[in-house]
Amino acid sequence: MQTIFYARVSTAEQTLEHQEAQARAAGYEIDKVLADQGISGVSVLLKDRPEGARLFDILREGDTLVVRWLDRLGRNYDDVTNNVREFISRGVIVRTVIGYLKFDGQVTDPMGKLMRDTQLGMLAAMAESQAVATKEAQLAGIANAQAKEDKYLGRKPKYDQAQYQTVLDMLNKGHGVSAIAKETGLKRGSIYRIKNEPEAAEKALRVWGLIASDASEPVTAAQAAPPNG
Repeated sequence: MQTIFYARVSTAEQTLEHQEAQARAAGYEIDKVLADQGISGVSVLLKDRPEGARLFDILREGDTLVVRWLDRLGRNYDDVTNNVREFISRGVIVRTVIGYLKFDGQVTDPMGKLMRDTQLGMLAAMAESQAVATKEAQLAGIANAQAKEDKYLGRKPKYDQAQYQTVLDMLNKGHGVSAIAKETGLKRGSIYRIKNEPEAAEKALRVWGLIASDASEPVTAAQAAPPNG
């Protein structure tokens, strides 16, 4: 019989070392540690994770599986409850660090099974709801941050430094917008932006970090204008 600690660790969560330390501090004597790192808990099934899949291969009757919380054992309600039921049907005891919960197959009377399964279902549903809410909050935060950044930085240029310089060079040589578009692959709107406001176009490259730090000073409108108007 062995005690296995399984952890799922993402960049936004606690480290593996921290989770293991918490488990040991809770009184669990751990024989083996398995961990999936950098894997989303809400998109990947337990059986599809490298170390999660190993649990189904190595857990035997009498073993104890320890996890920080039930959400580590699946990506949603169905995955968590199905996995826990499969483990306890094998004679494995599933325990959590948070709340010191215990799930096993030793309960034989119908009411005891009902209470165990009800608790499992309720906690798995809560875990999924919390995970989804957290994910949505993260996405909303990212979108909000990007919106603020875009507003602050202005519209991101659709041209790079080399294209910017090529446009200026071709304008100075008297080439038309159509020829420049064919040469650079840029749309006419981007070319007109560089032609009409070369300083602003060059500034946009600098603001977005798309121009070398040792690049020449901004080109003036007069310098960018083609010969003969």
